[in-house]
Amino acid sequence: MLAWSGTEDGLVRAFTDRSGGVSQGVYDGLNLGGHVGDDPERVRANRELVEQATGLRLVLADQVHGAEVLHVTDEVLRREPSPTGGVGTADAMVTDLPGLGLGVLVADCTPVLLHDLDVPLVGVAHAGRPGMLAGVVPALVAAMRDLGAGRLEATVGPSVCGRCYEVPAQMRDQAADAAPAAVAVSWTGTPAIDVAAGVVAQLTAAQVPLTWVPGCAREDRRWYSHRRDGVTGRFAGVVGRAPTARAVAASDV
Repeated sequence: MLAWSGTEDGLVRAFTDRSGGVSQGVYDGLNLGGHVGDDPERVRANRELVEQATGLRLVLADQVHGAEVLHVTDEVLRREPSPTGGVGTADAMVTDLPGLGLGVLVADCTPVLLHDLDVPLVGVAHAGRPGMLAGVVPALVAAMRDLGAGRLEATVGPSVCGRCYEVPAQMRDQAADAAPAAVAVSWTGTPAIDVAAGVVAQLTAAQVPLTWVPGCAREDRRWYSHRRDGVTGRFAGVVGRAPTARAVAASDV
């Protein structure tokens, strides 16, 4: 269920895989995507399993491959959620509320988790090729710093690797303009994009230390992959602070 997790000082970070869930057929396993055609009740049950495993209330947004950052506040949480359970339309979220697990859904795209060492801010970003080009990760970094973050750290999760992301040469060149590190070559020697490498380069340029969790979603069937399977489920990156964690106010540091 949790392919990778880390918990320290009340901070919870995790990436799910497809094991341990109740979805069936092409979604077999722990599908967390409510927009891909799976039985809504099974999706709801899978999300509850993740909440039990992390001890956090899972909060998701309706992702559109953009660079919008949603600040999740009590007011946002009081709104009526979308039919698929999203609290708003965005590809990045930030909050300082304990007990919430901000989640990002992926099936090849790069999930990015951020947390700060000085204040209780956490954030997530959904970085596919369009989002990487649009600068969703730098936008999240900027939003968190505007809210008081002083010592950000990032965790980059499993995604499709550059060898498995073949694209037309023009698309590869567009990615190179945004992040030269994203230029890659496929298994067959054709133009390709390494979105995660591009994201890592963007984080490095923003002076954000990071941990990069290895794994290619397309090569490893532990994860859902749209490029491999077409119709499929979604796994998640989740970050939050435990309900009992002391909230460190900006005035305390």
